[in-house]
Amino acid sequence: MKLYSLSVLYKSEPKAVLLKVAYDVSSFSFFQRSSVQEFMTFTSQLIVERSAKGSRASVKEQEYLCHVYVRNDSLAGVVIADSEYPSRVAFTLLEKVLDEFSKQVESINWPVGSPATINYTALDGHLSRYQNPREADPMSKVQAELDETKIILHNTMESLLERGEKLDDLVSKSEVLGTQSKAFYKTARKQNSCCAIM
Repeated sequence: MKLYSLSVLYKSEPKAVLLKVAYDVSSFSFFQRSSVQEFMTFTSQLIVERSAKGSRASVKEQEYLCHVYVRNDSLAGVVIADSEYPSRVAFTLLEKVLDEFSKQVESINWPVGSPATINYTALDGHLSRYQNPREADPMSKVQAELDETKIILHNTMESLLERGEKLDDLVSKSEVLGTQSKAFYKTARKQNSCCAIM
């Protein structure tokens, strides 16, 4: 999972204005980096120009995903990431960046701004912090912990049953369980036979 670009733009007619941008092109060769940055800037502007105000969208281009959020006040943000990066985290990042940007930079500067004239320095920090979505986003972190716990529980159940004894065999051999308990177990097994444990 990787973020390549995070940009803030202003959607004006007929062209989108790039206000601020941060790149992480370290995975590309040195000689390709400037071309990759130009292409990302062009793509970001094009996507904002073709998106409606008040909309969010994800556009797939080869193995990359471009996530765009255009607010009703024409302020827009674009994240370019690989296809594995969670879109929910990308949109959370865009919303956070646009909120911060609108508080720090006056809206009168948006239509005439440029990366050199806009004083907003947090983009690089956000780009590096959100490289690992599990650390940056609390929901992703909780989801990862739940997935790990689920794996541990499944491994524990498998190791308990690994001794060659199946739970069905243990129940049928048990003399402690009454006939009603055995009947209840068998009925429950039949009812749940359509469901599989993930």
